[in-house]
Amino acid sequence: MVLFRSIVYLAFLSLTTIVIAPILFAFKWVLPYQTLANLGKLWGRINLEAVGIICGLKYRLHGWDKLPNGNCIVLSKHQSTWETIALRGLLPATNTWVIKRELLWIPFFGWGMAALGPIALDRKAGRQAIKQLVQEGRQSLEAGRWVVIFPEGTRTSPGEHIKYNLGGALLAEKTGYPILPIAHNAGVFWKRRGILKFPGFIDLVIGDPIRTQGLKASEINLLVEGWIEETVASLPQTR
Repeated sequence: MVLFRSIVYLAFLSLTTIVIAPILFAFKWVLPYQTLANLGKLWGRINLEAVGIICGLKYRLHGWDKLPNGNCIVLSKHQSTWETIALRGLLPATNTWVIKRELLWIPFFGWGMAALGPIALDRKAGRQAIKQLVQEGRQSLEAGRWVVIFPEGTRTSPGEHIKYNLGGALLAEKTGYPILPIAHNAGVFWKRRGILKFPGFIDLVIGDPIRTQGLKASEINLLVEGWIEETVASLPQTR
């Protein structure tokens, strides 16, 4: 039954992407950015609710009242495809995502991402990629957008811990914008590889915004990594 429901949801996710992504791409030069962003948020919201209905995979929000009034830099744990959908559907619509450039090459999904103006980095570019992140990230923040980053750079399995990349913290150091840390245990129910989505409740925890003015990137990174990893470890690790 889990496999059947997972396949049905995958078909639904693919259908919504095939419908919405070309609209975003075709009209990105015509529609205001806010309209495009709202469509992207609608895609996330629809699929977030659909996985709950079809697969029984729901979520609990903790600390949602901690979202700042102004925009900020979001640094989130990355375990699954779920948070890609959830953060697009839950966060304010006007946000810029830092992604791997290769994602733009995925048919339909990549087209939709491109239309929403991400910061697409070539991971092999080294310092040039960091420079691009800081430059384009600053522009997005000054335009009133949130900047969403997965500091691990790749999805990790529950219990796995890899060193956080410094890019998001460096952006915070250079701009002075606060960081909003996010922790969750999505990988317990929707693994980073495979199509199975198990029923249950994913816990998504919003941390207190971290003031970054006057701090070095290394100090910021330690604060973010420490809070996220400690919080993730405190969440249920079994279905």
